[in-house]
Amino acid sequence: MGEQPIFSTRAHVFQIDPNTKKNWVPTSKHAVTVSYFYDSTRNVYRIISLDGSKAIINSTITPNMSFTKTSQKFGQWADSRANTVYGLGFSSESQLAKFADKFAEFKEAARLAKEKSQEKMELTSTPSQGGAVKRNVLSVNKPGKKKESATGDLQSPLTSESINGTDDERVTPDTPQHTEARAEPSQNALPFSHSSSNINKHWEAELAALKGNNAKLTAALLESTANVKQWKQQLAAYQEEAERLHKRVTELECVSGQTTVIKSQKTELNQTIEELELALKAKEEELEQLKAEVESANQFQSQKDSLTQKLQDTESRNQTLEAQLNDLEQRLENNQQEREAFRTSLRSLLELLDSKIFELTELRDTLSKLIEGS
Repeated sequence: MGEQPIFSTRAHVFQIDPNTKKNWVPTSKHAVTVSYFYDSTRNVYRIISLDGSKAIINSTITPNMSFTKTSQKFGQWADSRANTVYGLGFSSESQLAKFADKFAEFKEAARLAKEKSQEKMELTSTPSQGGAVKRNVLSVNKPGKKKESATGDLQSPLTSESINGTDDERVTPDTPQHTEARAEPSQNALPFSHSSSNINKHWEAELAALKGNNAKLTAALLESTANVKQWKQQLAAYQEEAERLHKRVTELECVSGQTTVIKSQKTELNQTIEELELALKAKEEELEQLKAEVESANQFQSQKDSLTQKLQDTESRNQTLEAQLNDLEQRLENNQQEREAFRTSLRSLLELLDSKIFELTELRDTLSKLIEGS
């Protein structure tokens, strides 16, 4: 069945300095997830915390542990198996209180599990004790016969503590000490053989179950390793894509810088148009004046011819200016269209970039959850 997280919180993780045994050494650069795990197969509670792929806390809760609040937002506990003291710094008092309550709850659950395991082993050792007493009585009644060597003391069945490998949590029941080193005749050894056969069958069943669980855990570990490699490859591909998009954004920013140049050119063109309009108005006023002079000086034919020539020159210049004005207007319109097209392209690229960033954010959250779940 494996381990399942039953409570999680976030905190800054510390360990006691192994040299001074006084100073705290931070094991995480920022707040990380700290979780309680329950292994239903071994009936064990553990505190586990990962910083990336590195396990910075792997502590099995035992009945003799205690969690101490040393300040409003800091607590610690000692782990004799790891030969260290862990410290957690929380962002609020409520988080510290909740973590401490869970610690006390799971510590009590570990104590009850240990007591049940002891009772189970005591019940298992009872038949062997009865067989030993019976053999001793029979050996006293028949002192003339030889006694063969006993098969040895029966060991207790595997429990959750012995599977977990915690030496201080293992409970070895008191097995009977055989003072007699000789066995009974075959007819008197029948109860002991029957009890030993039952216990051997029980052990074989326990061993088969443990082998099956070990095979399942090994397969799950291999599958998780393969998934992690695949996720790392996907993450590298997404990072390359993000870098490419970042370069593209930089290029677009450079292009947007050219937009400023286009705006300045447009401003200059507008100023030129205004100047040309003023000049055109001035020429029109001059033309009016010339016309008035022509009307007032009809008697002077020579002056009229010269004024007519000036008028023709002015009209030709006016046409030239109009052509220039039309050309400038056309250029202005083209620039506006190009600018609009550029804005449309830039907007679409920004939308694409936002979608990619959103997908990367979702992928990062999914990877964080998967890593925390593993």
